[in-house]
Formats: sequence, C-alpha cells, structure tokens
Amino acid sequence: MRLFSNAYDDTTTPSRSAPPAYRRNHMQRLHDIGAHPLEEFSHNEDLFDLAQHHLRLALEGVFHIGSHLLSRLPGARITSYKEIALALGAYGIVDRSFAETALVKMAGFRTRLTHFYHEIKPAELYEIIRQDLGDIEQFLHAARRVMENPAAYHLTIE
Repeated sequence: MRLFSNAYDDTTTPSRSAPPAYRRNHMQRLHDIGAHPLEEFSHNEDLFDLAQHHLRLALEGVFHIGSHLLSRLPGARITSYKEIALALGAYGIVDRSFAETALVKMAGFRTRLTHFYHEIKPAELYEIIRQDLGDIEQFLHAARRVMENPAAYHLTIE
C-alpha cells in the first residue's frame, strides 16, 4: 500500500472479528465508491465520509482476523495493530515482506482514519481505494489458506 507511508503506530488491540459478509460489504462499498470520478469524490463529502468509514472498518477486520489467528499460536502476545502485522509475517501466515510493508502501513492508516481523520485529503483516500484494496484482498486470501489448512501453520481452528 504505497500511500500508507504517513502511518502512525497504533497501541490499540482489536477484540473480535466481524462476520465475513460484513467485511465483504465494506470491500464492495469501497469498490463502488472508487468507481466515481476523482472530481466527484473530491467534492462530495458523503462519498468521502463513506470511504473513510468503510476503509476503517475493512482495515479493522483485517487486524481482527489476524489477531484471532495469532491467538491460536502459543506465545503470540500482541498489543498493537502494528505488532499483529509483524507477527503475521514472523509466523508465516503472510509473506514477511508483505507484513513489513503493506500490513504495517495498513495498521498505521487505520490509526490515521480513527484518530487523525481530519488530516486525510480526498485525493489520498481516493488513490487508496482505487489502487490499494488488493492488499486487503491479498491478506484475506492468506487468511483463507490458513483456515483451510491450519495444521500447515501449526494452528487449530475451533
């Protein structure tokens, strides 16, 4: 996620994940919003607000899933979204370089959406929803692989 470079570290630990259909709804809404031209997106406060809302919830879903998967590993004690991102790479749930770049940047951008939302400009958010949603989907594919074959990751899924 190229644009997540202005990330802040997060100190909040997620609690539980949302149902899969709820997460898919956020992704679909983001794709729908991204179909609008930049000019319209930049001047329509409702589209901008909806994009922030759905992206924040989609990113929180990523880290809720990640936290849940890590909770199945002995000794995986996580205290922040950034730590979840790094641990997912360290434990081989996602590629380490993906964790250290895209997931860490996602964690920081989630913090910006939550605490520094007033600093986010329409063009930045628009570019993310147009170009970087694939990183969320890449994580979801990795999580699906883990759930389909948990023993390969030394996990038990109940």
